[in-house]
Amino acid sequence: MEMSERNDTEQTILKVAEVLFLKRGYAQTSTTEIAREARCNQSLIHYYYRTKENLFTRIYEKKLSLFLSDFINGSKSNLSFREKIRRMIEAHFDALINNPQLPFFIFTELLSNDKRLDMLKESLKMHNPAEFKVFCEEFQDEISKGNIREMSVFDLIILILSLNVMLILGIPIIKKLVTGNEETFDNFLSRRRKENVRIILQSLNP
Repeated sequence: MEMSERNDTEQTILKVAEVLFLKRGYAQTSTTEIAREARCNQSLIHYYYRTKENLFTRIYEKKLSLFLSDFINGSKSNLSFREKIRRMIEAHFDALINNPQLPFFIFTELLSNDKRLDMLKESLKMHNPAEFKVFCEEFQDEISKGNIREMSVFDLIILILSLNVMLILGIPIIKKLVTGNEETFDNFLSRRRKENVRIILQSLNP
């Protein structure tokens, strides 16, 4: 097998596995099924990735990175503190809208396997810890100046997650409740994006 063909096969396996894992989760997806959908011999999956766990880990780490990157990177800008918060909320919201299966996939696996929690912790460490530390210090400085109320960065993150993630998880139901065409639903999402920003920024007021 030539190098280009081997790379194509490896990437095809990865893409097919990603679709199946996102749809069914780790436990309900077999390497036999992945091989069938990828139209390759099952032995090739073991050749490239050794085990189903290794293949899943590759995908899960990628999705965790996507889930966290825009959210954390928003803290790096030279904007005002409240504008940084706004950017963090909006970037996280947009990432979830573009990947609506992501929250359910991540949280389901976190609840079903303690190893996934360790992966989440490692992913957090890898995402610009120095910049995020600066943001935490700035957060405490804003509290000391009386610009925002007493709260922890963790509380802020949980608030952002709860508003953004719950909306995404509810999209299948919300679509049935919001009558109209796709443009009507897009307008609804745009309003919710602004409302989430407003609620969170207002919650910071002393």
